[in-house]
Amino acid sequence: MPQITVDYSQTITPAFDRAGFARALHEATVEIAAAKPEACKTQFRASELTAFGYEEGGHAVVHVTLGLLAGRTDETKAKLTEAVLELLRKHIQDDQGIVLHASAEVRELDASYRKF
Repeated sequence: MPQITVDYSQTITPAFDRAGFARALHEATVEIAAAKPEACKTQFRASELTAFGYEEGGHAVVHVTLGLLAGRTDETKAKLTEAVLELLRKHIQDDQGIVLHASAEVRELDASYRKF
């Protein structure tokens, strides 16, 4: 814990400092949600095709899901998702005029969650 997944449009790969984002996100998760640094794990998944409404091209999507063990307050979860969005702004430097649609959510891991 935490299990973090970042789904993003492949088109922004050159503009997305994924390593820097992961490091900053892990630091924020430790500070805000009292996670242990060695427990932070982030997986990035690029989507080859992203569709937005009826438009073709010009848009990119990033969605970050943070899976945490139960016990965090709604306030803590909201603070963490706000931090995620701010970090995305800092770590995606697009000069191609692409409209970025970013979102984040915190989910509680099921009681069945185990790791090794």
